[in-house]
Amino acid sequence: MIPAQFNPKDVEQKWYDYWMKNNYFHSTPDHRTPYTIVIPPPNVTGVLHMGHMLNNTIQDVLIRRARLKGLNACWVPGTDHASIATEAKVVAKLKNEGINKADLTREEFLKHAWEWTDKHGGIILEQLKKLGCSCDWERTKFTMDDDMTASVIKSFVDLYNKGYIYRGYRMVNWDPEAKTTLSDEEVIYEERQGKLYHLRYKIEGTEEYVTIATTRPETILGDTAICIHPDDERYTHLKGKKAIVPICNRVIPIIFDEYVDMEFGTGCLKVTPAHDVNDKELGERHNLEIIDIFNEDATLNSFGLHYQGKDRFVVREEIAKELENIGALVKVEDHLNKVGTSERTKAVIEPRLSDQWFLKMEELVKPAIKAVLETEEVKLYPSRFNNTYRHWMENIRDWNISRQLWWGQQIPAYYYGEGKEDFVVAETKEQALELAKSKTENTALTVADLKQDVDALDTWFSSWLWPMAVFGGVLDPENEDFKYYYPTNDLVTGPDILFFWVARMIIAGYEYTGKKPFSNVYLTGLVRDKQRRKMSKSLGNSPDPLDLIDKFGADGVRVGLLLSASAGNDIMFDEELCNNGKAFANKIWNAFRLIKGWEVADIPQPEASKVAINWYEAKLQKTLIEIEDNFEKYRLSDALMAIYKLVWDDFCSWFLEMIKPGYQQPIDRATFDKAIEMLEANLKLLHPFMPFLTEEIWQHITERRPEDALIVAKWPEVKEANADLVDQFDFAAEVIAGIRTIRKEKNISFKEVIDLKVINNEKMPITFDAIILKLGNVESLEYVTEQVEGALTYRVKSNEYFIPISGSIDVEAEIAKLQEELKYTQGFLRSVQGKLSNEKFVNGAPEKVIETERKKEADALAKIATIEQSLASLK
Repeated sequence: MIPAQFNPKDVEQKWYDYWMKNNYFHSTPDHRTPYTIVIPPPNVTGVLHMGHMLNNTIQDVLIRRARLKGLNACWVPGTDHASIATEAKVVAKLKNEGINKADLTREEFLKHAWEWTDKHGGIILEQLKKLGCSCDWERTKFTMDDDMTASVIKSFVDLYNKGYIYRGYRMVNWDPEAKTTLSDEEVIYEERQGKLYHLRYKIEGTEEYVTIATTRPETILGDTAICIHPDDERYTHLKGKKAIVPICNRVIPIIFDEYVDMEFGTGCLKVTPAHDVNDKELGERHNLEIIDIFNEDATLNSFGLHYQGKDRFVVREEIAKELENIGALVKVEDHLNKVGTSERTKAVIEPRLSDQWFLKMEELVKPAIKAVLETEEVKLYPSRFNNTYRHWMENIRDWNISRQLWWGQQIPAYYYGEGKEDFVVAETKEQALELAKSKTENTALTVADLKQDVDALDTWFSSWLWPMAVFGGVLDPENEDFKYYYPTNDLVTGPDILFFWVARMIIAGYEYTGKKPFSNVYLTGLVRDKQRRKMSKSLGNSPDPLDLIDKFGADGVRVGLLLSASAGNDIMFDEELCNNGKAFANKIWNAFRLIKGWEVADIPQPEASKVAINWYEAKLQKTLIEIEDNFEKYRLSDALMAIYKLVWDDFCSWFLEMIKPGYQQPIDRATFDKAIEMLEANLKLLHPFMPFLTEEIWQHITERRPEDALIVAKWPEVKEANADLVDQFDFAAEVIAGIRTIRKEKNISFKEVIDLKVINNEKMPITFDAIILKLGNVESLEYVTEQVEGALTYRVKSNEYFIPISGSIDVEAEIAKLQEELKYTQGFLRSVQGKLSNEKFVNGAPEKVIETERKKEADALAKIATIEQSLASLK
């Protein structure tokens, strides 16, 4: 029994289990051409959100289509350990349990982190199954798996030995909430309204003051100089003098350097080398003292005097009051400035001097720049992102790859002494010991003398190896999987990580294999709400994807998302889109039920059915070429829209009407078999987008063996087709529409047969006459050379069509109605022609407006001619 309605809840789990049971998703190397996608690994902390829904639906569409095309499709899923995000979650959980991270050893903390990961880590992957994602789950990877970690460590050691990795004391971006350093790319700059504080510093031994302006008055406690341009005549008398910092009363030198802009503010600059990258450079040039006033959580330390232990923003308010009380605050102004914030925690970043590990990028990026921007071995879709890529890659700085975290791969550097350079880098402690013995010439050293660097590596340093590491290509480049599946084919991700991840994978790919990691990068847009706002929990505008699936079905949600998802453009998401997807699923289901409900008999095939089949086969082929072209260009939204129109308009609205048997009449077997064949072709095209619905219908059509399931069927082949038939039908459709319009306007029942006479000025072939007879309920169709008196008339292009009126039409009333319509149209024409004869209007109006008015004129003239002709035939 075929259910009366399609209920996604009844079929989704059933078919997903069936696909899993028959191992359709799993891939192993064989004689076929491989098609490989690696998933952008979602954070192990995460749950499914709308961005994941879009991204993974697109990947599933590509992988299912590849499978139908006979390729060996392999989609590798996995999750990212997400150092900062996961560590923050574990720290918060422990805090709720009354446990402080600082009281734990690294091993104890990692035990808690693994417990948390084991509990939450698989949630998002299980949710992807609800969406229908056909990943090779047997290949699921986690960036902290033993082999993945070994790959990262091997990579670090290799790059260190090549001279690319070094340890440096640099000004870095410090996240005081996560208590770790960040790379430049992980800092988001936001415009914020702040204040500019003008402060007075007394010149030592005089009653004179200089004024400086700062947005951060709390940092004066770390000031170690005041800097002035050497050519600034206002201050030449201060050479060799010193100033006194308010509150802490520290005596600091007045230095002169061309770095200062004489025109900006007062021309005097406070220098705080520990808390500003430019001040650090000034400090190095002038051998200034470096005073760090902050603890790692951005509270003030002992250099903060009586503010010690207080948060930086609290101190900003309080120190401003103290400065005012002692007469050191001249004025305060509103000031708009850019503030660096942590991409992960949203905390305001502090510049901080620190020993960190860096990766030299200048040489490493060259092959990756060439691959995208010169040879196009790697193509970005849309290509406009090439400019963004170029800007980032050509302005790249050394990558800060160390993080002050415990969750992640621990840096494989081992210290054997107290000095900064007393370390060796090795994959294991045993190898490190041998290197340390050799370096120190001390054979008495033991493993116990070695202390591993406490920092972890940046998460991106592990995920940049992803396309190689998931196939074991870093540890064993000669293994069968890696040689077969790498380079991968397509990568689907968001433009927000084009640099963080995509560019770095390209860099790593060329460095380790001399090959690209993938051929094409499809960059999706952001999913926004219909008011163009970014979706977020705080705005309450981000629907739960699982709720949407429950409400509209996975297929409905997939279609709703993809119909509006053109590459690189943001999606204005509206639940109505999913409702449209659900309605489309119901339309297909009802079309299937209609066909299966027909009685089949061994009777002759009607002419109309023969024509309909020939036409639909031609239309299907034309659409298939369009679909293939859209897939080539990664226009998945356009590909789906082409299929949508083919199925909804051409198949359901036209083809089935053309072949439908009369009331309580059987259909001939030849037509029925072709209808099933055409339905199956449609299902193959739809399957990547709507896998559950299509498999359900496919399996209902006839008994199928596992090897005959739709998921592994054969994608329709492009064949020779009669393109003229498509154009001829478009003309015939207008003829039928004209008949239907007259029936509706003149209240002629659709059950009542009519005659149709045609003056064939267009010399149209008679191919579709059988269709016109059937769909127009026309008893006879006659070609004539003269206009027919006493008939209703209409035109299609230059062809004239006449429907002789029967007694059911009131001729007088019809004449009156036509005269009224003629009078109105003539009045409308006069007003349009009045505009067009007005020189001022024609010379002043935009070309588009003039064009529109001319079209109105032409339409009105054609309508008047038709009405006059109708009146002439009725009189």
